[in-house]
Amino acid sequence: MDFVKITSAEVLGHYRLRLGFSDGSSRDVDLTGELHGPVFEPLADPDFFAQVRVDDELGTVVWPNGADLDPLVLHGDFEPASHFAHR
Repeated sequence: MDFVKITSAEVLGHYRLRLGFSDGSSRDVDLTGELHGPVFEPLADPDFFAQVRVDDELGTVVWPNGADLDPLVLHGDFEPASHFAHR
């Protein structure tokens, strides 16, 4: 079974990305309020957030400090775990 991977990422603005996926789809995601914990704190700086890149091996977006996100959540297949913690 092949999992959907991120193939492209474009910064649209602070905390917003346009993502391309291996299934040919694309999606704009707003990560405002979704990035919690120490590894995501540097992403509050727009210049650091703009350093996002696609890691071909992981198939997702990553930042220079090692922060990454689940491509299946970004694709819309699953809700972030933080949503379940608030229920």
